[in-house]
Amino acid sequence: MNTYTSGTVNVPAQSIETNRVLRNTYALLALTLLFSSVTAGITMVLNLPHPGLVLTLVGYFGLLFLTTRFRNSGIGLAMVFALTGFMGYTLGPLLNAYLSLPNGPQLVMTALGGTGVVFLGLSGYALVSRKDFSFMGGFLMVGILVAFLAGLGAMFFDIPGLSLAVSSMFVLLMAGLILYETSNIIHGGETNYIMATVTLYVAIYNLFTSLLHLLGAAGGQE
Repeated sequence: MNTYTSGTVNVPAQSIETNRVLRNTYALLALTLLFSSVTAGITMVLNLPHPGLVLTLVGYFGLLFLTTRFRNSGIGLAMVFALTGFMGYTLGPLLNAYLSLPNGPQLVMTALGGTGVVFLGLSGYALVSRKDFSFMGGFLMVGILVAFLAGLGAMFFDIPGLSLAVSSMFVLLMAGLILYETSNIIHGGETNYIMATVTLYVAIYNLFTSLLHLLGAAGGQE
């Protein structure tokens, strides 16, 4: 195993690389969350309409493809901000809708706080415990696909009960995805900080919107 020697301490090269990926991932994640918040705020102030399901899916998957395609270049960084900015834009109209409810501000803040607690708690656990959660990969992939298709079905056929079930599934799946991706970085399974950032951002975004939906339903606001 390659090592890096500093004084009398030998540090494995893999540990140096892992720390670099972690540092870059969390730095970029913080910037993309901030940028996404700014675009959401602009959308809210201008009261722009939601782009709609089709445009949202085309924009998301198109920008995700470009981010993946150019993940090893500077263009990939630009695509990350394009993707997260676009997702922030789609979030703005949703937040405006919730904030217009009698208990809307409290719902939004509770969902935001819950998202922060879950992300920090699970990331911290994965970092401290150093446990390997790679076994969750296949389950998460299938689960997210099933939840996504179920969500489309709930929307097209207007089934509120199924929609709530999908939101509950996404809360659990995104929690698992945070554990999985953090563990993946720690154990060298993910060495590209751009893709790690996108994965964690998507987990945070879906966790927040799912919690918001569940809290709104529980409070009788939907």
